[in-house]
Amino acid sequence: MSRSARPARLVAAASVMAGALLLAACSPTITTKPYAPSDGIRVNLTDQVRGINLMVVSEGEGEPGAVLGALANTSAEDVDFVLAAEGAEPISLTVPAGQTVYLSADQEADQAVDAQLGAVATHPGGDLDATLSGAGVDEDFFLPVMDGTLPEYAAWVPNTSGV
Repeated sequence: MSRSARPARLVAAASVMAGALLLAACSPTITTKPYAPSDGIRVNLTDQVRGINLMVVSEGEGEPGAVLGALANTSAEDVDFVLAAEGAEPISLTVPAGQTVYLSADQEADQAVDAQLGAVATHPGGDLDATLSGAGVDEDFFLPVMDGTLPEYAAWVPNTSGV
C-alpha cells in the first residue's frame, strides 16, 4: 500500500464511523417504548389504563380457555373493564384505582381473578378477534391463543376431563 493511500483510507474509515455515530444518535431509543415482552399482547386504552400480556391458554378450538395477563389502572378512579373475545361471553370486572388485577394467576396472590372463556373460537397458535373496553375507550386487537405444549403454560390449560 502506498503512503498516500493510507491517509485516504483512514479518512474514509473515520467518516464511516462518524456517520454511524450520527445516525445512532438520531435514532429513537426502542427500549423506552412500551411493548409486550412475552407471548401475550399489550393493549393501551389510555396512558393510565391498559391490558398487559393478554393471551388465552386452551386445549383447542371449541374448548374452554384461561385468559392470562393483567389489567392495570394507575388512574385515580375505579375502571370497569370488559374483555370481549370472538365466540365467548364477555369477561367484566372492576379494577380499583391505582391497582393491577392479574387474570387466572395464582389465586393466593392479591388482586387475582379467575378469567375463563367458555369456548375458544380458534386453534392454539391462532388469534381471536377481541375488544378491550375501559375508561370510555374500546380497542380492537388480536388475542393470541396458546396450548400446554410449552411447560410455562401447561398448568393454565383448563381441565375439561372433570378430574
